[in-house]
Amino acid sequence: MADHAPSSFLNEPPYEPLAFESGAAGGRVSGGRGGPGAWLVLAIALPFVLPAAVIAAHLFVPPSPLWRHLIETVLWDYVTNTALLALLVGLGVAAIGTGTAWLVTLCRFPGRGFFEWTLVMPLAVPGYVMAYAYTDFLNFSGPVQTALRETFGWRARDYWFPEVHSVGGAAAMLMLVLYPYVYLLARTAFLKQSVCALEVSRTLGCGAWASFWRVALPMARPALVGGATLALMETLADFGTVQYFGVKTFTTGIYRAWFSFGDRVASAQLATALLGFVALVLLLERLSRGERRFHETSGRYRQLPAYRLAGWRGAGAFLACLLPLLLGFLLPTGILLKLALEHGDQAFGSHYFELVRNSVTLAGIAAVLAVVLALGLGYGARLRPGPTSRLANRIAGLGYAVPGTVIAVGVLLPFAWFDRTLDAWTRETLGFSTGLLLTGGILALVFAYLVRFLAVALNNVEAGLSKIRPSMDDAARCLGRGPFGTLREIHAPLLVGSLLTAALTVFVDVMKELPATLLMRPFNFDTLAVQANNFASDERLSQAATPSLTIVAVGLLPVILLSRAIARSRPGHAEAAD
Repeated sequence: MADHAPSSFLNEPPYEPLAFESGAAGGRVSGGRGGPGAWLVLAIALPFVLPAAVIAAHLFVPPSPLWRHLIETVLWDYVTNTALLALLVGLGVAAIGTGTAWLVTLCRFPGRGFFEWTLVMPLAVPGYVMAYAYTDFLNFSGPVQTALRETFGWRARDYWFPEVHSVGGAAAMLMLVLYPYVYLLARTAFLKQSVCALEVSRTLGCGAWASFWRVALPMARPALVGGATLALMETLADFGTVQYFGVKTFTTGIYRAWFSFGDRVASAQLATALLGFVALVLLLERLSRGERRFHETSGRYRQLPAYRLAGWRGAGAFLACLLPLLLGFLLPTGILLKLALEHGDQAFGSHYFELVRNSVTLAGIAAVLAVVLALGLGYGARLRPGPTSRLANRIAGLGYAVPGTVIAVGVLLPFAWFDRTLDAWTRETLGFSTGLLLTGGILALVFAYLVRFLAVALNNVEAGLSKIRPSMDDAARCLGRGPFGTLREIHAPLLVGSLLTAALTVFVDVMKELPATLLMRPFNFDTLAVQANNFASDERLSQAATPSLTIVAVGLLPVILLSRAIARSRPGHAEAAD
């Protein structure tokens, strides 16, 4: 799940003196800057920039005949559909996430306590699962159109119904599952805002709406832009939804060039163009900040004001929060559950449990390795703060902004070259074949997962380390503990929550990951996500319901834990009750 940045945002340190905020991980500790340790951290991080570097290098490769054909036929469709999809999703998630976050944080209405933690549940539903559910619900033979025809006596040519298999339909699906990114960060930002600024706005004659629009919203702007940027990254990375809806985007083009045409150069060049889209989104996000600062100037944190909404206002707030939850989680989950109970039992059996085992194995290995690497990088930056360590952590976190299809191509090209070169050398020199050492198993796939999701674990670990005061490191050194002893006896027990959050988040993200798994999985090695995609591609939605529901169920636990953590994120006091 890519919630990743939201979880790290929640784990930011409370408002402490600046003396404890220097350094890469929240504090300056003994050990000095730079040195061999910092370069070791950089050496660990460098391999994770390999996929992006390989893709970018194809800018200098002569274009293939297929690339020229793409320019003449479908490249413009890729550009316009990708841009339109990003625009629609960006506007939608900003409106839904910001509005619901404000309502559940500073307003009081019936059901608020229920909505404040359930509104994040759509984050557990992959976009492609949402697409499968709504296709069955909204197609010509589905319950909605059937009910319309039976109620009004219409025939097919008597009415118009929106086409879900379109750019607008794909945007709606992604909007419903990605708005929690904005909701999470916006709610946290509203919880951490100073009451003083809101009180001043009220004394100047601002009502609840004016205070929101003129004070709270501008102060929360970095969080809102950050959440929308995360949603846009996921939109550009999406493959399952757009592929199932037949929308031509860069991700579907990369997959088609690789598998249908077997042209790796054209696939890499399409990936380069998509990487350019990602860079543009990140650049716009950075430019939108300018030189403005949005931090609080007051250290006073009291209970937030509660705007009581009664009558039609309370009903409107209830409905505004109910619709995203209903359309983004309750309805699609209900549809899938109905399909699974009616026809999905055929999916059970030894093969299904093999899919579960494959998915859990990949997710478990990736989660453990990601946490270990993140702990090494984060702790290394704490021991040796400085430009080198900060550069290493930024390099390690770059992969989250790169779509899975791009990472898959960037990993496969050098790994396949290495396999071929080594095999040719051993055949010629030693007289035997090594086979596909890297790309023939799950090694390359796990590396791709780490490139994609290491930032998720690193953000959580860095946030956890930032809460540990540097004086604790100094005290441990005075008691004769070295760096590893300090990590084992001091930091590790204090980081248990952050490490578990990181592991759970990476685990769920890998369970849902589809494009990289489709491109890189070994022969005859499927996961729940791949099986759901295969069933849906064959229009066997009932069979696709069972693996889809399993993925959703696995994603619920960390989503609920994350939501509960938000309520405790406001410094200075516990979350107010209804």
